[in-house]
Formats: sequence, structure tokens, C-alpha cells
Amino acid sequence: MTHRFPLLLILLLAAMSAGAQDFKPIDYEEYTLDNGLTVILHVDRSAPTAMTYCLYRVGSKDEVEGRTGFAHFFEHLMFEGTENIERGKIDKLITAAGGVLNASTSFDQTDYFFKVPVNQLELALWIESERMMHLVVDSLGVETQRKVVKEELKQRYEGRPFGTLGDNLFKTTFKGTPYEWMPIGVAQDINSASIEEFRTFHDKYYLPNNACLVVGGDLEVAQTKEWIEQYFGSIPSGPDPERRTVVIPEQTEPRELIVEEEVTPLPAYIESYVTVDYRNEDAYALDLLSDVLSRGKSSRLYQRLVDTDQLALQASSFGMPLDKAGMFAFIAIANAGVGFEPIENAIREEIEKVQNKGITEEEFQKVRNAKETSFTRSFLSLDSKLRNLAAYSLFYNDTDLVNRELEKYMNVTREDIQRVAQEYLRPERRNAVKYVVMDTNS
Repeated sequence: MTHRFPLLLILLLAAMSAGAQDFKPIDYEEYTLDNGLTVILHVDRSAPTAMTYCLYRVGSKDEVEGRTGFAHFFEHLMFEGTENIERGKIDKLITAAGGVLNASTSFDQTDYFFKVPVNQLELALWIESERMMHLVVDSLGVETQRKVVKEELKQRYEGRPFGTLGDNLFKTTFKGTPYEWMPIGVAQDINSASIEEFRTFHDKYYLPNNACLVVGGDLEVAQTKEWIEQYFGSIPSGPDPERRTVVIPEQTEPRELIVEEEVTPLPAYIESYVTVDYRNEDAYALDLLSDVLSRGKSSRLYQRLVDTDQLALQASSFGMPLDKAGMFAFIAIANAGVGFEPIENAIREEIEKVQNKGITEEEFQKVRNAKETSFTRSFLSLDSKLRNLAAYSLFYNDTDLVNRELEKYMNVTREDIQRVAQEYLRPERRNAVKYVVMDTNS
């Protein structure tokens, strides 16, 4: 997740109940198999469970226009079956062993996890190795998952207010780049793709040298290493996948998209700006800027748009750094009868206040304290620790950043927050998506 895009989601959603003084460095052991598979082990004795987390460096940005949704498609297909596991049995094997399983796809990655009683760890490792080496990509599995994905797309879009928000936001913000489409893809691309195209995609990216396997929990380390070597060591590596060059065109004038859908209940205003990838130091200041603007009811956006001017039912902002770019966005759901212009003007005025005057010392200390708390909280679960270890290793090539990243947030100054607002939130870089309520009486 997880490089900082998923990491920030974890941080932003984390409950704020732990203090920064509770943060404890994460102990781990990292090594690489001969086939290039990165392995990380983390011992956690808090419960008699174990978890395997396999992160592949492939997401929707690795696709091409006209053939989108492949990474998401394989998120589903990897549960179909292997040469040695009967079709439809993977989930049954794990649940029968008392475990849970899941997977996800984003713009830059696809990941899979099993969480099982520790005495079922060998089973989880065997299944994960089977999927990496012996996945069956045949017509029955492909056609089955085509139907599944089409149904998912249908449920996502049909009859859902703002169901297309993500698509329109990314299409407008990252126009002309591989970040223009969402990970779920386009139904017609999946429909028209051949089985050979799916196999080619799988053979290119689902390789040990393009993955990181993290195993954590109540482990016996020596035994775990033996199983990993036994099940993963013989999987052949392949050529390192050639990475797409992602060029973000310089934006010199604002863009706007008007969306009219019958299911839109209230006007929605979305405003976005292209920023930086998650390796850029400015990503930390942008994250804290978002907290100043919209974290809690005392934040600037809530006070201005919701409380004082009563322009919107809700208003928020967020930063989303990715592998090759980043985005900073504002979202406001308008009150009935409120037009877009006053909302747009209010957001612009709040941006300009930060650009011209900076933030107060009180705001600065508040967001620093909140970040310390949420960061600490985000590392309390085994799930989040394994996800973060994999992301720091595979995407940052610096696994120990997992124990140092909080320092980067604490090194951000008030002047940094003002500077990134000035540099990235400029009017000519603005992208606006406006959801209009249709007149059903006409």
C-alpha cells in the first residue's frame, strides 16, 4: 500500500489513541534469495498467528491505454488455481485452516496476504509460492474473472452517487499519463484482451525478482527460512521488468470538467494539483499542509466552508504521492442551492492565506502532535508493519526508513508548509471537476 500512497491512507485513517513516545522501532531481518526474491522476517509474539504478505511491483501505471485493468484482473485471477491447487480451492484451504486472505491493487503495486494460525504458516507459504510459480492462466479462469470484474465495475458505477469521482479526478489531473486511468480499468479493455495478452503480462511482472515477501508473527525463524527456501528458492527469475517512463506535462493553464449524472444528489466540487512522488522530501510538508487545511472540525476548510459560510456539507483535502508523481486535492459537497463559484473562491482564499501568511505556531504544533500520534498508531498492527516493511524495501530501497520516517515529518518547518503551498497550489496548475445536479423537471 506499501509505499506512501497506501501508507498515508493508513496514517490518515488511523485512530488517534497512542502517543509518539510509544513508537518502538520495528525489528526485522532482510535477505535475498538467489532468484532475486526479497524476503523480510519480523517476529511478533503478541498472538499465536503468522502472516505472509507478498508485494509485486506492478500496478495500473504499468498498463497501456486500451489495455487497462490488467493488474487488477490478476488480483482476482491469482485466486483461481495453480498446477497443484484445484480451481477455487485457495480460499477454502486458508479458511479451513482458520485463516483469512485478501488482495488489493493500486496505481503502483499489487499485493496479497494470508493470515493464519502459526501452525499453518507452511500451508500459506506453499500456496503463495504456487501462485508465483504455477499459476494457471487458462480460458476458463480468464472468462470467469472477466465476469467478476465486469460485475465489480457495474456495482461501482451504476446507480452510485459520485461513483465516477475517482475516474474523473485522475483523468483530469494526470491527463496524458499512465495515471490517467484507475486501477480497476475499463470493461471494454478487459473484454477485448486475449488470453495471450494476459499471459504475457503475467510472465513479465509476476516474478520473484519483482516481488517482496514479508513473513511476520509468532515465527520460529530457522524453520521459516527453511520453508521459504524450499518453496520459493526454485522459482526461476526473469528479466527485470522494463519500467515505463512517466512524464507529467507542464501545466500552464487550468482545466475543468463538468459531470452530469442523474444519480448526483448534490453539487460536488473537486480541485486538484499535480505535486511530487513519495520519495520527494516535499511530500511530507504537503501531507502536513493537508492536515492544517482539513484535519478535524477546527481545520481551516471545515471552519470556512462548513461552519462559518455554510457552503458545504463536508469539505476536505488530501495529498496522494505516488511512484512517479503526486496529487493534492480538495473535495467539497455543496449545500443545496449553493453554486460552485463561492466554494471555489473560498478554497482559493484559504490557499492564499497559507501562501501569503503561512500557518500559526498553534496550528503547526497541532499537526505535528497529530502526526506523531497517527504514525505511531499505524504501526501497532502486524498487518501494517508487514505492509510498510515491504513498501520501504521494494519502492524506497531503504527498508530501515520504516524506523526513520517519523523524523522526516518532524523535520518539516512552518516555512516548508508555506513554501509547498506557494510552489504547487498555483492557479494555473488547478484542475477542477464539477458534479452538477441534473434538472429532472426539464
